[in-house]
Amino acid sequence: MLMPRHTKLLFLLGIAILLFACNGGKMPQQTVIFPSIKDVPDSAWEQLSNKTIYFGHHSVGANIIDGIKDLMAEHPKMKLNIVETDNSSEFERPFFAHSRVGKNRDTKSKIDGFVSVMDKGLGTKADIAFFKFCYVDFTTQTNVNKVFAEYKTSMSILNNKYPDVQFVHFTAPLESTSISHNLKIWLKNFLGASWKWKKWWLKKFWGFILNQKDNITRNDFNELIREEYEGKELIFDLAKIESTYPDGRVEVFTENKKTYFSLLPLYTDDGGHLNERGRKIVAEQLLILLANIANNQL
Repeated sequence: MLMPRHTKLLFLLGIAILLFACNGGKMPQQTVIFPSIKDVPDSAWEQLSNKTIYFGHHSVGANIIDGIKDLMAEHPKMKLNIVETDNSSEFERPFFAHSRVGKNRDTKSKIDGFVSVMDKGLGTKADIAFFKFCYVDFTTQTNVNKVFAEYKTSMSILNNKYPDVQFVHFTAPLESTSISHNLKIWLKNFLGASWKWKKWWLKKFWGFILNQKDNITRNDFNELIREEYEGKELIFDLAKIESTYPDGRVEVFTENKKTYFSLLPLYTDDGGHLNERGRKIVAEQLLILLANIANNQL
């Protein structure tokens, strides 16, 4: 006897809850404490406002830009001139420029896009420059070693070509692997969708709930970034910040006895992008890093 469609769906949801409700949020004993924006002197913000900065990104980067604007509204002594552009002809005065680079799910296009922006004139005008990948750029199909080799080669060329630019390396952002959180997101989208899109969400069910595999790929790439540049060049460890609670605990999951970072459910409403709280947490740490660079503290 065939099970009715909606009964089958509820059955699958029940299995997911029973199997995975206790699987997320395992915390290692060590805690991570990040610096506070309150500890940055006013003179540091003044120095930073005199720097020319470029940030290449996509949607999570846009979240971070929004977080910077949130913090600027709360801290009037931050006076960054945020402009969306990659046109070097506009870089005749200090500002924080940002724009999209490359295409999502195409890491090479993002690397090449950033290189192109630098080579079109920004490399001789920017004081600080960086770009980031998105979580959608890394899946189980991604050849992490190939992506990192392309990234490393291109960044090495840029460093040699533009020695006056302070380049910053970003770790890749993560997704949430909290089953209960992802299940709530899935149900909200499924119940609110038309029947046409309900079919799409049904197909997406297991991939949305069980996204640990893709997160492992992101963690693998991030480890290569840390191993190559930590202690040698500047890193903005976005993944580490995304996975750290305000009290310093870290959100992780384990597979094959190995521990991996995961995006905090607290910082996202859809499992991948940063919500208002998350974007401010990330933006705070980025601003502190940039202020330290501007004041020769790193």
